Parts: sequence; structure tokens; C-alpha cells
Amino acid sequence: MHKSSLVLQRLAQQGLTQRPFHSPQEVVAWLGAVQAQEYEDAKWALGIRMRHATDDQIERALADGTILRTHVMRPTWHYVTPADIRWLLELTAPRVNAANASMYRQLELDEALFERSNAVIAEALRGGRTCTRAELGAALERAGIVARGVRLAHIVQRAELDAVVCSGPRRGKQITYALLEERAPHARRLPREEALAELTRRYYTGHGPATVHDFAWWSGLTMADARAGLALVASELDHTTIDGQTYYFPASMPPAPETESAFLLPPYDELVIAFSPHGGSRAAGQVIPQNVIFDSLVIVGDRFVGSWRRTFARGTTVITVAPFAPLTPAQEAAIAAAVEQYGEFIGTPVQYTVVS
Repeated sequence: MHKSSLVLQRLAQQGLTQRPFHSPQEVVAWLGAVQAQEYEDAKWALGIRMRHATDDQIERALADGTILRTHVMRPTWHYVTPADIRWLLELTAPRVNAANASMYRQLELDEALFERSNAVIAEALRGGRTCTRAELGAALERAGIVARGVRLAHIVQRAELDAVVCSGPRRGKQITYALLEERAPHARRLPREEALAELTRRYYTGHGPATVHDFAWWSGLTMADARAGLALVASELDHTTIDGQTYYFPASMPPAPETESAFLLPPYDELVIAFSPHGGSRAAGQVIPQNVIFDSLVIVGDRFVGSWRRTFARGTTVITVAPFAPLTPAQEAAIAAAVEQYGEFIGTPVQYTVVS
């Protein structure tokens, strides 16, 4: 395996080329967790890996709790499955809390306060109720807990990390929270070593080829934990060394694509964000301008060729591609096919333009 083939193999392993998944929960379970920082864009991170997916299909899965959106790693929003949410939180939440420790001190949030706030939030949601963040803030204020702005955000995030709450169905454009024990009553719990092995397995199986540094970056776990997890599942993986770095991947992988297909990746897609920004693994040696690294990227074949954005005008979605270098006719044709796939997902007419 050569470095130039890393991106192609990841495209196949993540389900982008063959689109083998038929439901949002299949995508999330395969990848372990999927970054979902931007609500609307993150739905496309699932849809791009599915056959005949629609935005409404992803929205229904979020509404009925087939997939959940919560803070679980690094810390940022991720999609997880109801079956996995508890063991994932028990494994990763301590690291997120450690990362948040200085902010907790700055906001005068301690364990005693979190115990109180969690109890208030749980009571507000009990019995199948859902609340927006503002409504939870009002309940906390009535209980004598100052809960506004960034302080409220951290109080609610801590309730997520403590497995008290998770996502509820959207209310219009507002996200809501629900009681986790009611939303995911059959969530599994695993001994820590089993949880570490399972997350490691999901990562390399769903994302590989990847390095141990990539896994530590993605999971937010320590390098010691990342190495320990790798040791637990090493017998299930193959590996190769490229430019002094060892990449791990499942012993059986789908074939890398032979045609130069194009993909309109959403911001923070797992093809990019799941790999460390250090050491050249993320872009497999390619140079992606730093001002767009977390934007919506365009990939053709094994090359990141530009970024894209969408705008809306009179019932039509306009996709504007800004290439890093002039596109070939073959690349433009491949991008046009990717634009068509995106149009089918959102269910509106789509126009496509290239700007210099």
C-alpha cells in the first residue's frame, strides 16, 4: 500500500464509494460515532454513505431516537446509537471533563453543583417530556442555580456526559433534550476494557487505514489508552508502514475504487476529522489550505480538489465549488454527478457552478 492509496481505501472503508448502508443507524454503528457539530450538514454525513437516502429520513431517525446526538468525544456533538451511548460515555466522558476542567473552574461549576443541576434537569424531563436548552435553564434558575449563556451550555453538556440527558426530537428549528434512561432504555454497559476494545475495533474497522495517533485524536483518549486498545484488537487487524508510520486496518477490506468518483463532503466529515492533523495522515500527504480544512471539501478520486458551499434562491439550491486548482473536464463531470446525488438527498432542484 502506498500513501497515495490511503484516501481511496478510506473512501471504501467508510462506505462512501459503495454506499452499503440502508439506514442512518447502520452508518453510525459502523463508524462507532459520527461528528455532528453542524446540525443540518451532519445529516449529509450519514446520507452520503447510504443508498437512496433523504434528509427527511435522517430527521425521522433523530426524531424517533433511532440515532442520538450528544456530546461524547473531544468534546463535540456526535451521532451515536441508543445501544452504544452509555458505554461510550462511560469510556470517554472522563477525558472530556478533564478537558473542560479549567472552564468549570472559571464558571464556578463543581461536582456538588453538577449533582444538583443533574437532579433538576432529570426532574424536568421525567415522564417522556422534552425541553429546549432555554427551558432547562429556566428550570435551573427556579431551583436557584444560575444558568445562562456559557454556564448553561456547560451545565447541560455535563448532564449529557453524565448520561442524564441526550437528544430529543426537534421542536421546529430548536433542538430538545430528553431523559437518556427513557430515550435509550436498552443502552448497553460494558466493563472499561471491553468498551475500549470495542471503540478501537469500530474505529479501525470503520475508518482505517489509520495510525494509533489518529485513533487517540478521534476518540480523545490518552495515547496510553489508544495503544492499550490497539493491543486488545491487534489480532483482528492488518498493518502496513508508510514513511515511518504504521497504519492499521481490518484484515478484510472492500476494494479501493478504480474510477475517479467525486464526493461533496460536509464540514467535519469523518473522512477528514477522524485523522490527526499532525504527521500527514489526515490528507495522506496532500496540502489542504488551512482556511478550508474544516469546510465542506470536494474530493475526486484520491485528491482533495476544492471546497463547496450551498445557497438557496427561489426554490433552487445552488452549489458553488471553489477549486484549489483548475479542474479537468473529467473532474467537472464527476462533481456534477456528486451534485446530483446531493440534490436527491435534499429533495430540491440543484444548480452547480465553479468559481475561481
